[in-house]
Amino acid sequence: MNRTTDWWREAVVYQIYPRSFADASSDGIGDIAGIRSKVPYLKELGIDAVWLSPHYPSPMLDAGYDVADYRNVEPIFGTLPEMESLINELHAVGIRMLIDIVPNHTSWDHPWFKEALAAPPTNDKDAPAKSRYAEGPWSRYHLLRGQDGGTSEPNNWDSVFGGPAWHQVNDADGKPSGWWYLHIFDKSQPDLDWTNEEVRADFRTTLRFWFDRGIDGFRIDVAHGLAKAEGYPDCPPLVEKDPTSKNPYWDQDALHEVWREWRALANEYEPGRVFVAEAWVHPAERNARYLREDELHTGFNFPFLRAPWDAHRMHEIIDFTMEADALEGAPTTWVLENHDVWRAASRYAPLISDVAEEVESDGNLTLGDERDWDKPRDHVIGRERARAALLNMLALPGTSYVYQGQELGLDEVFDIPGEMRQDPAFITTQGERVGRDGCRVPLPWDTSSASLGFNDGAELWLPQPADWKKYAASVQAEDPDSALSLTRQALQLRKELPALGGISEGVEPLVWDIALDGLLSYVRPARLGGKAIRVVMNTGLEPLEVPKSGDVILESHAGCFLNGVLVPDSTVWLWA
Repeated sequence: MNRTTDWWREAVVYQIYPRSFADASSDGIGDIAGIRSKVPYLKELGIDAVWLSPHYPSPMLDAGYDVADYRNVEPIFGTLPEMESLINELHAVGIRMLIDIVPNHTSWDHPWFKEALAAPPTNDKDAPAKSRYAEGPWSRYHLLRGQDGGTSEPNNWDSVFGGPAWHQVNDADGKPSGWWYLHIFDKSQPDLDWTNEEVRADFRTTLRFWFDRGIDGFRIDVAHGLAKAEGYPDCPPLVEKDPTSKNPYWDQDALHEVWREWRALANEYEPGRVFVAEAWVHPAERNARYLREDELHTGFNFPFLRAPWDAHRMHEIIDFTMEADALEGAPTTWVLENHDVWRAASRYAPLISDVAEEVESDGNLTLGDERDWDKPRDHVIGRERARAALLNMLALPGTSYVYQGQELGLDEVFDIPGEMRQDPAFITTQGERVGRDGCRVPLPWDTSSASLGFNDGAELWLPQPADWKKYAASVQAEDPDSALSLTRQALQLRKELPALGGISEGVEPLVWDIALDGLLSYVRPARLGGKAIRVVMNTGLEPLEVPKSGDVILESHAGCFLNGVLVPDSTVWLWA
């Protein structure tokens, strides 16, 4: 494979959540001008590409994932010319740019949905339950007749954010019509009907719009959505810990036709544009179907993100996901943090009462799985584990994603006042679920202002913790032992050491050592004239002897490896 045209096989991609990255206008919300001001920081960090979370016009009822216009820029973030300048400035320093696309649903402020609401359905009392109302503008969405004469939802599907996935619309007289539209997420996000060719054609136009402006690819939101099971059957009982099992609105075979269309379009460009799928699909073999040669290029490895702090379980996940992806000739895409899950430093932090004896549920906290969020945790251990996990991830073959602030070792923020929280999961459940705002708090850049350099003083859309001053990028840049310094060193070594390259010459199996309990140990084979490298991580409770240890290349924290012994909650790179 060519390392230039297939850059996505071994890239490190940095996710920017625009509301919380940097605020040049000082209105309390991040913007494109703020991102442009940090291009030198991104260059020095050593990343290969940026993924920008939604920047589109939106009522922001779900942080921009409720899109009102797919071919423009939300005014609070800036303008389309500013967006084009950002693309060019990133390209000028060798950084590619991916953006989000949200094809499963629109905002209820999208012109299509407004047009649909302006053509209210007639309350046809003779219409059978689950029958489609597919006339005019409603044909772009899923509008079904309710059960019990239209008075109850068409089926038992649930919204990801809590409650039913259906909302009843009114007729021309303002009375309940008996017809219900589908919203797998918030009611402000009506699902599109991808059997409608007008929908498919419009998104192809959107892809070309951004590709023509220099965008290198898209992260596809809810890539396992789009297609719904024929007949809208009730959802059967789901397998525990597998939210996609037998679910009639996830992972339907029909959606793969859409991805083949998109891949063909991306291949028309030179160099070809790329896609990364957000697909929460199990098992790994079924997830790999999204990565077939004529479909999507890469897809996030969510089992890896959800893995508990346990070497044996991590070993299993790394092995079976790489094997499944290799069947399709695709690289595995590693991720530990994003805008939807607890930050790793908190996810891996044990409950204070369980420091001496880990509990199985820890290390596996994501949206909808928020046990014990209000109980005290040992964040010192959590931050050590987060550094160790990051160093392990960056040594694995394939693509790695780093979420903004992960390089600073930030932890989840739990003490956000309820009146400031904006996640619809928190709002819909009236606070029963804490939601995702805690991983979206604005970044600390320096100690120059009350907002830690995020802006010049305006109140932030989410408050920063008082102790974040010590995590500011400017402070960490001066500390050789900081999380930021570690990340920069790891990314530099990843570029310099051939063994840590990706899979530009084919999918390379890892060479696993015979490991002790709690020890994850593997070798990246020598390649392209370089030397082999051993990577070892200790997830146990005691120091462990490392088999066949060589000289140290990099440690997750200084002194964690000494005389052939690796302390708990740490990772080391060694010459093999």
